[in-house]
Amino acid sequence: MQKHDSVPLPDYQEYPLAEMHERSTAFLENVSRRHSVRSFSSRTVPQEIIEQCIKAASTAPSGANHQPWHFALIGSDSVKAEIRLQAEQEEQRFYGEKRGGEAWLNALAPLGTDASKPYLEKAPWLIAIFAERRGGVEKGMEHKNYYVAESVGIATGILITALHNAGLVALTHTPKPMGFLNKICNRPDSNKAYILMVVGYPEIDATVPQHALIKKSLDDITTYL
Repeated sequence: MQKHDSVPLPDYQEYPLAEMHERSTAFLENVSRRHSVRSFSSRTVPQEIIEQCIKAASTAPSGANHQPWHFALIGSDSVKAEIRLQAEQEEQRFYGEKRGGEAWLNALAPLGTDASKPYLEKAPWLIAIFAERRGGVEKGMEHKNYYVAESVGIATGILITALHNAGLVALTHTPKPMGFLNKICNRPDSNKAYILMVVGYPEIDATVPQHALIKKSLDDITTYL
């Protein structure tokens, strides 16, 4: 192995087996209550809570530790309105003009989605997540980043879980194309819009599609060798 600077593992904590079982079961029960919703309350959420969740996401592993992600935290009503306008224009092409193709539209049908996205304005926060093609371990670096999609995907998963753990709901929204987010969020061309996340409290009458509650069993998703 190539020589490199290192420090002792600083903060790993081992648990007794019984506690490991308890913690893994408790986490499963908690995360099983996470659901994507499309009906958000306008109730305010303190910015510090969202920032803490973003900091949690930033602990994700990444290629060469370049941390190739950027989170644009959007609370401005005018910016949210512009994002909704641009997103719905793209969604109208996807749904109205059927640019997504029949197979994709048929797959989405059980979820009841369409081109209307009022939650983009109503929810207190939007988080535009960008994947940075160039960067480095320090801000301002211009090195090539590696395993960008994989790294940003892991960070996004941690962010979703952190938001849920904080008592909030989130929706991952991916209008295609998403280039308009670069202009609105003032991000360079070397950034690729990855996901637009809607964050807040659920509306009192929020529902979840029955289709979304279908989860594959452990046997369906696991192979033992």
